[in-house]
Amino acid sequence: MNQGKTIAIAGNIGSGKSSLVDFLSRTYDIQPFYEPNDENPYLPDFYRDMKRWAFHSQLYFLSNKFRLHQELDQADGVVVLDRTIFEDAEIFATALKQMRKMNRRDWDTYWNFYQSILNAIRPPDLMIYLRCPMRTIRQRIRLRGRRMEREIPLSYLKRLERLYEDWVARYHMGEVLVLDSGKLDYIHDMVDRLDVMERVEALLPRDLNRN
Repeated sequence: MNQGKTIAIAGNIGSGKSSLVDFLSRTYDIQPFYEPNDENPYLPDFYRDMKRWAFHSQLYFLSNKFRLHQELDQADGVVVLDRTIFEDAEIFATALKQMRKMNRRDWDTYWNFYQSILNAIRPPDLMIYLRCPMRTIRQRIRLRGRRMEREIPLSYLKRLERLYEDWVARYHMGEVLVLDSGKLDYIHDMVDRLDVMERVEALLPRDLNRN
């Protein structure tokens, strides 16, 4: 039986997920897992006509993330994941439903598939949620200069933020650690770095070894 452990990093766009994944993987010499690199073939159509292609695009993301979680379940030791399947459904697909970009029939099909997946995967042993002020998120989006992100409306980022906060409050499948990624500088500040390490190690005792 696999005895591996999974740390998952969740958070809004620009909250610092990839930076924390890199930090944890270097600090503890653990394997990082990122979102599948295969480009979603529905995205160009989705951005031209969200209402028509939202279901196809989100179902593609969901199935790819399902395969990724299956890989995690077979991994040995401790691994760290950048964004989870829960966020695909509970945050991004739900936002499209709220915005009426996905009709009820498609939503019911999508949500039933998601519920079936939940019964087929092992939840993370530790979920780290990065809470980040909207001002900081927008600054980071501007600094990294990704064209598609620069065009994201503030109203959409705020919608995601509300959905994230609601989801984290309801999440009960494992340990949860909330970090303020707008204030903590675990990359450059030694005090913040040690603080994050101690809080992570307290929730995964005996599983992590510092390098």
